[in-house]
Amino acid sequence: MRLIIIFLLSSLFPQAPNAQSFFMAHTTGPLPFVKYGIGEDRLGGAKMGFLDTNILVKVVDSFKTDYKVQLSKNHTGYIEKASLIKVNTLPKSDYLTGNWRVYGDSAFDYVVISLNEKLPYKSIQQIEPSRIVVDIFGATSNTNWITQLSTCDEIKNAWFEQPEDDVMRVFIDLEHPQHWGYSMYYVGNKLTIRVKRQPINLSLEHLTIAIDAGHGGENMGATGVSSKVLEKNYTILIAKQLQLALMKRKANVIMTRDKDTTLSMIERIQILKDCLPDLLISIHLNSASYDTIRGVSTYYRYIGFRPLSEAILKHMLELGLNEWGNVGNFNFGLSGPTDYPNCLVEVAFLSNKEDEKLILNPKFHKLVAKKITEGIEEFLKNL
Repeated sequence: MRLIIIFLLSSLFPQAPNAQSFFMAHTTGPLPFVKYGIGEDRLGGAKMGFLDTNILVKVVDSFKTDYKVQLSKNHTGYIEKASLIKVNTLPKSDYLTGNWRVYGDSAFDYVVISLNEKLPYKSIQQIEPSRIVVDIFGATSNTNWITQLSTCDEIKNAWFEQPEDDVMRVFIDLEHPQHWGYSMYYVGNKLTIRVKRQPINLSLEHLTIAIDAGHGGENMGATGVSSKVLEKNYTILIAKQLQLALMKRKANVIMTRDKDTTLSMIERIQILKDCLPDLLISIHLNSASYDTIRGVSTYYRYIGFRPLSEAILKHMLELGLNEWGNVGNFNFGLSGPTDYPNCLVEVAFLSNKEDEKLILNPKFHKLVAKKITEGIEEFLKNL
């Protein structure tokens, strides 16, 4: 009888089908990223953030195309299997931080944190006050001084807390209310947070604006409800009108694509990281299951970039479009980089007949370009 009971209990709590003993791995490939969980929708699981390559993580389980990684004692995440490579090493009992250096050069400000291993991290933006907060997972402080030089223009102060035994939390206070972006990467075992300064001159003629025309090539996008036109063909038409409108104001404009070509999200992000624009505007056309839904919407992921999307939506509504809203925490690939303020504009719905008529009209393309440009100018004027 006792044996039967033990069998029944074990059948109620079976071992997870994909459970396995842990192994250590390094991140690899272009733009590896961590997800919070294994939830799925058309944009993929909610992303914690991008990581540098060669970062050490502990793999503790496997789910479909993802590995579950133990970031610290109390924190886990999920990384695509294709972005990890197994390494023959054992975890250390402690990963210690060293001392910091905070300084500026001719273009950027930097926070450089010494570590004895490349560890995973995540960051968030805060406002009021304007601040960057970075959690370094697995790190225990052995930091006994932080050298801060007067060459910084944007970083007001930098310090840390140890909220958990193996999580160091880095705080970086900024001089200006507006976030202009930051990049995170390792140089050797030194975690480097490169902070972009607010441009000295905020007129368009002194700025570089990147424009991404959504979809393209094999990626068709949405289809018109009556005309059957493809989204990819009309995002490029609107993007080119925006390019002309900005160039008339003497802005330097970068296009991720200027023809019908296939570009992956990673390729687009790499183009943008290489040219490092002051702002990014992504142009898309929306679609819904119900043909009664119509209107314009703007999207951002990070709270520090929200003012740009608010200003653009305000001016787009002057076209008489319905308001679909300003959407935050948007898990779209081009909204993910922290390097520059960005805004995705879903101009109108191809799945709605009234919106579709507007989208097909070349005059509407010019009006959209005009209103987005006015939105950018208002964003800059309010800083």
